[in-house]
Amino acid sequence: MAGKSLITIKGVKDGLVFLLDDKCGFHELIQELKAMLDKHEQQFAGPIVHVDVKLGSRQIGKREESLLRKTFRRQGNLVVRSIRSDVPDHKDADPARELCRMSGIVRSGQTVECRGSLLLIGDVNPGGIVRTTGDIYVLGALRGIAHAGCEGDERAIIAASLMKPMQLRIAGVVSRPPEEWASEDPWMEYAYLEEGTMKVDKLSRLSRFRKDVMQFKGV
Repeated sequence: MAGKSLITIKGVKDGLVFLLDDKCGFHELIQELKAMLDKHEQQFAGPIVHVDVKLGSRQIGKREESLLRKTFRRQGNLVVRSIRSDVPDHKDADPARELCRMSGIVRSGQTVECRGSLLLIGDVNPGGIVRTTGDIYVLGALRGIAHAGCEGDERAIIAASLMKPMQLRIAGVVSRPPEEWASEDPWMEYAYLEEGTMKVDKLSRLSRFRKDVMQFKGV
């Protein structure tokens, strides 16, 4: 594969350590891991080998951890012993992950942008745009355009009390046809990426996808 590999493997006394890049998209990382395991199938064959996975600063939820373990199971003798991320230092918290708050209506032709996540108490009208580097939470109707994770964060989500957008975008993935995510159900919903595809679920299930969602500074 051209360019720097996203995965480094180190042998230790009692197994292998997989060091995974913490800057790329999670889907991209999984694809390279699959390709690496397939390419070195014969090399990894043999007796059981215990694997420790180190994620660097990347924080993952149960959904991503399950996918990671499933990927390693492609090679039957590799047994994942641990999956670890560096403990974040909240003293030097990244301001790009903080929560911005505002109320009102984003009208047609208006654009609201912020670094971090946005909590909007109000509506986004058709033709209105909200764009953030983190998540978007609309306590109202989302009828315009929402772009979360605009700097490439594939773990970002878009949530709304009424999900009727013109367009949803997370990182570089765009969802346009309303039938893909619009529903008449009376509960708050959120859109997220799974293996590069945008999906929608009830907001009450968000904790299964993102444990850190309520850990914004000041919440």
